[in-house]
Amino acid sequence: MLALIMAGGQGLRLRMGEKPLVTICERPMLSYVIDAFEGAGHEVIVVASYRTPFTRNWCRARGITLYEAEGLGYIEDIQAAAEDLGEEGRPLFTCVSDLPCLVPGIITGIEEAWRRAGTPACSTWVPRDLCEEQGCRTQYTEMIDGTPACPAGINILTAGDLEGAQEELQLLLHDRRLVFNINTREELLLVQKYLCRRQGL
Repeated sequence: MLALIMAGGQGLRLRMGEKPLVTICERPMLSYVIDAFEGAGHEVIVVASYRTPFTRNWCRARGITLYEAEGLGYIEDIQAAAEDLGEEGRPLFTCVSDLPCLVPGIITGIEEAWRRAGTPACSTWVPRDLCEEQGCRTQYTEMIDGTPACPAGINILTAGDLEGAQEELQLLLHDRRLVFNINTREELLLVQKYLCRRQGL
């Protein structure tokens, strides 16, 4: 299954340049997400825009397949990429570029749950309490299986008409690695401590 890694935003809240290239434990955030999807057996395409020229250059220099979006919006860029890449009618992963603790096993588990559900789409969520426990901010919450939860940033959708809501599996994942969605410098420090300690850096 194709995986679109969305890397077209400026990351203005972080104020450290292009967010996909912000370094954690001597590696850009984007590289963690790419490695996780490739490790799970998926073809990766990075969706960048005019707002992230250094990210585009980084991908080109490493032979990473790149789709240059117009930067009209998250959903709009997904829709344009799916259409131009000939993926309409096919399922694909979409993922934000700032989930540095993502690993192949999480992705495989999401895909397996989605296939069992048999729905066109899947959204992933983590309990709000888990986010707060790790010190991460929670800007948007929704009740999932009776639990206040925050979006994890990984989705599966069937490419095509994305303007209407697709029937979806709302998958609640009690995995602290998914709470590290980096939007502030405080969150960056938290994930640096977590990842660098695990990597012995």
